Amino acid sequence: MLYLKLREDIRNVAIIAHVDHGKTTLVDELLKQSGTFNSHETVEDRVMDSGDLERERGITILSKNTSVHYKDTKINIIDTPGHADFGGEVERILLMVDGVLLLVDAFEGCMPQTRFVLKKALGLKKKVVVVINKIDRPGARPAEVVDEVIDLFIELGANEDQIEFPVIFASAKEGYASEDSRDRSGDMRPLFEAIIKEVPAPKGDVDAPLQVLFSSLDYDDYIGRIGVGRIERGTIKRNQQVVLCKADGSQQNVKVSKLYAFEGLKRTEVEEAAAGEIICVSGIADINIGETACDPECIEPMDFIKIDEPTISMNFIVNTSPFAGREGKFVTSRNIRDRLFKEVETNVSMRVEETDTTDTFKVSGRGELHLSILIETMRREGYEFAVSRPKVIFKRDDNGQLLEPMELLVVEVPADYVGTVIEKIGSRKGELKDMAAHDGGSTHLEFSIPSRGLIGYRSEFLTDTNGNGIMNQIFDGYEPYKGDIQMRERGSIVVHEPGESNAYGLFNTQERGKLFIGPGVEVYEGMIVGECAKNEDIVCNVCKTKHLTNTRASGSDDALRLVPPTTLSLEQCMEFIADDELLEVTPESLRLRKMILNKEQRMKQQFKNK
Repeated sequence: MLYLKLREDIRNVAIIAHVDHGKTTLVDELLKQSGTFNSHETVEDRVMDSGDLERERGITILSKNTSVHYKDTKINIIDTPGHADFGGEVERILLMVDGVLLLVDAFEGCMPQTRFVLKKALGLKKKVVVVINKIDRPGARPAEVVDEVIDLFIELGANEDQIEFPVIFASAKEGYASEDSRDRSGDMRPLFEAIIKEVPAPKGDVDAPLQVLFSSLDYDDYIGRIGVGRIERGTIKRNQQVVLCKADGSQQNVKVSKLYAFEGLKRTEVEEAAAGEIICVSGIADINIGETACDPECIEPMDFIKIDEPTISMNFIVNTSPFAGREGKFVTSRNIRDRLFKEVETNVSMRVEETDTTDTFKVSGRGELHLSILIETMRREGYEFAVSRPKVIFKRDDNGQLLEPMELLVVEVPADYVGTVIEKIGSRKGELKDMAAHDGGSTHLEFSIPSRGLIGYRSEFLTDTNGNGIMNQIFDGYEPYKGDIQMRERGSIVVHEPGESNAYGLFNTQERGKLFIGPGVEVYEGMIVGECAKNEDIVCNVCKTKHLTNTRASGSDDALRLVPPTTLSLEQCMEFIADDELLEVTPESLRLRKMILNKEQRMKQQFKNK
């Protein structure tokens, strides 16, 4: 008979929430108050966001493991991303834990990603502790938000046990938690106590044959690839021989060279670990996510969770512009191919496919942000390539009907802008589902909209609302095709000849539309340097110089006044490009260009397509 032991000395918990509801700040505070850091250590804010991009953008991209000790219990905590685009990270992480802390902003309430992560947690039968965060925020409405959470639980089909969830009111920023929403003092002890009391202790057959499911991967320059997973049963030891059950059904005999447990933010080397622990394993060169390590005497691979499919794709292409190879370190198709296939090993919700041509790769992800993070990471690593316009992935049902991905779009805008937003989203085939007025003059709008209707809309939305609007979306299944959408209303300003832009040429061009470059920028034929005011592409010569004469005309030689150029971010460039355009990405530059650089050849191609 197997001995099922409760590990009362361990709790495994994940923190899930919508983006910017305070997950990483809460983990910071739990680390500080548990005594993980010495009094003399200086700890920066959002210590868990270790990546450069994470710190710059203020978002969590990859899930992170840490642990704290409270009284006699070790609490393994996993900080998860809040953006829907990184939902694949959240899904597999839930397999490693026994309970979750659902963080909800006391002002914003339940948002699209709150619904997504909660649905996943309830589906996997995880115990939920609700934390209403930011109760110190002006306009906070903790009591109303608790009612919203209850409604969401009921809507998602929670059973009676799940609806009886404990609620903790907290301010991660100020460092206190309480069971009373009016209490504004103290420390995080009530939250620690709730985790110990409410989150089930992990169960495991400590004397049974070993079984470890690897749900995450890490990498170290010195020890190579590291598998992160939870021991489902048995005990694992350093230098132990195990069988790795691969995703394709094959098996491989491997040796665990080193074993690590999480202590605070560090990985600490240990000799052995038992069922219920979250551990790291090194020494297995080609370990992948979703694989199981088993005892050679009892080989039983575990089922891995099905990750939601990608909804958007774009082509990664070898850079063929006249400036190719000037700035990048890795420029060949082999370089790009190896890097993309390396990415999908750890990024489980991304897909990479080879195409008919050797210099083009189709990359599919969960959203524009998901793909833009990959692009930005690659350019910082020294890669140089071009990308096409993002396109949604269509499907067909059993009857052959065309289906397209839909998004649940939640918008918070001041009342003055409601009309403009509804009109714009309506023109992109969006349907208004719900509308409510909040205190302070803001209006809450919910839409169902095709994913392709949102491509290129975010920057337009910020302009329409003068930067006062908040927009969040989440994948909401496939529905029948909604018809054509008029996406881009304006054309591009295209360069006529290679050279260097100057004030005279730009001055004559700026009347035609909005410029993306200033004087002194090297350009090539077919490069896009601005947005035309009309719905058509125009070709301009930004390198044109003024012919010199010995005659001085009164007033015409005054200093030329140029409008400051608009500098586009990576996401804005991705949103701007049309189907016949590319974005050239290098470590130092982002350039927009036509696929066919020569004007005559472009005209011939357009004539053929008619």
